[in-house]
Amino acid sequence: MSLKAHVDYVLGLADDALVSAQRLGWWISRAPQLEEDVALANIGLDQLGQARALLAHAGRLEGEGRGEDDLAHLRDDREFRNVKLVERPQEDFGVAMARMLLFSAWQTELYAALRSSADETLAAVAAKAVKEVTYHADHAVHWVVRLGDGTEESHARMQAALDAEWPWLAELFEPADAGLVAAGVAVDPPALRDAVLARVEAVVGEATLQVPQVDDAVGGGRRGLHTEALGHLLADMQHLHRSHPGASW
Repeated sequence: MSLKAHVDYVLGLADDALVSAQRLGWWISRAPQLEEDVALANIGLDQLGQARALLAHAGRLEGEGRGEDDLAHLRDDREFRNVKLVERPQEDFGVAMARMLLFSAWQTELYAALRSSADETLAAVAAKAVKEVTYHADHAVHWVVRLGDGTEESHARMQAALDAEWPWLAELFEPADAGLVAAGVAVDPPALRDAVLARVEAVVGEATLQVPQVDDAVGGGRRGLHTEALGHLLADMQHLHRSHPGASW
């Protein structure tokens, strides 16, 4: 089992959560209801908490003295290992809920499986995180059904949002490092596909929407190949830390 592959696997999960948290933070003061401002902020904080635990673990595994702040703020976009699903702007509420539906369904199945990981720290993080993402999934289901089975306009916009996010779903199921899977550290993403799709498609049907028939988007996020959007997000996220190196708060 490769140490680099192990670090990259943990970093991938950490970066998924970190970037997702940043995108959710955009909705604070912009959500359609005051209560939704609070809900999305809390979901973002859950994701940030997962990211912190995973980044700290990746730093310890790496053994080069980098902590969670270093890994969050001092890596460039090509060093990030998140999937592209989470990195693009989500300034339409329907898009935000469609993305949360897809991402939370995947995280729920992933973390449930990782509770038995041979990496004891990863298993402990997963045991806590699965409870959080179960709530995230419930929240997304509520809104997707409400909007999909609502007015003619909300139905059309929810379908358009689902169509826009669906191409990025495939990257979540790209195979993990075979050595990590064989060692019981990682869950092989293709093994999660049927369960994730069953979750999502049940909600799509309840919302009177259609499962999109669209081509898969090009992946590569796990290898550091990202959309332009990630660079803009990191410039904003990392600016303060890089402007005051070594400062404590």
